[in-house]
Amino acid sequence: MAKPKPDLPPAEAIRALADGEGRLAVRVTPGARSEGVAIVDGAVQVKVRAKPQDGAANDAVIGLLAKALGSAPSRLTLLRGATSRSKLVRLD
Repeated sequence: MAKPKPDLPPAEAIRALADGEGRLAVRVTPGARSEGVAIVDGAVQVKVRAKPQDGAANDAVIGLLAKALGSAPSRLTLLRGATSRSKLVRLD
């Protein structure tokens, strides 16, 4: 059985939540049943299947967020929150 496609909001809606310096606050749920990006109460929430071990969840978050924004994962930088559910990501 194929993996279902993740639910992704429009890239413009995600970019609108970034501050003037291109920083985006993200709330992460690792080990979720399904992957997706959502905007809830003016905040970006990302759900990934990867477990928070050896940075796998962080890599999955960057990859899924890049897909939602329509850009390469190398254009996103994790600024803060490597071991936290609350992360700060810089968008290029």
